[in-house]
Amino acid sequence: MSAFHDIRLPARLAFGCTGGVERRTEVVTLASGHERRSSPWAQGRRRYLIATAVRPLDEAAQLVAFFEARRGRLHGFRFRDPTDFKSCVPSAQPAATDQAIGTGDGTRKTFQLVKAYGSAPEVATRTIAKPVAGTVKVAVAGVALAPAAFAVDLATGLVTLVAAPAAGAAVRAGFEFDTPVRFDIDRLDLQMEGFAAARITACPLVEVRA
Repeated sequence: MSAFHDIRLPARLAFGCTGGVERRTEVVTLASGHERRSSPWAQGRRRYLIATAVRPLDEAAQLVAFFEARRGRLHGFRFRDPTDFKSCVPSAQPAATDQAIGTGDGTRKTFQLVKAYGSAPEVATRTIAKPVAGTVKVAVAGVALAPAAFAVDLATGLVTLVAAPAAGAAVRAGFEFDTPVRFDIDRLDLQMEGFAAARITACPLVEVRA
């Protein structure tokens, strides 16, 4: 049975990775030449290609071990996207007011971490399901909460406040996060580049819906 292993791929094994976000758009061309475009995906999906650089044989062996422990494509794991792993820009530090995650109604206490891309009305919202432990900050009505005032589920990205925010109060959060992925291959090939170096050919990762 497939599962998600709550472990992050060591950063050094992803050195030199390439990748980004993909969308799925269905395009129908009408007899008039006009197009109708639609998308079945509410959110984009990330894809990466890792281990493209020559690396020490010990690191190649570590990646093979990680691949075996995940049983190839069977089990998911955490991956830090080097260009998109914070609620803010990569060069800044997360602040409690970075991202809007909800509005209080006087009763609701649980809110899902999300990250917005772009600006209204064309903003795209991404669910953040794998926050990094100890990095989540929360603010209500612009005031940062003490860590004891909320709890974070690291498996789902749900934030539960001790006290329900007042009606109309903006709830915001800042955080670091990992992307849940799996290997997109069931075969890992190594190419020897010397007595103590190897290249692992084509090792793709694909985001999974957590």
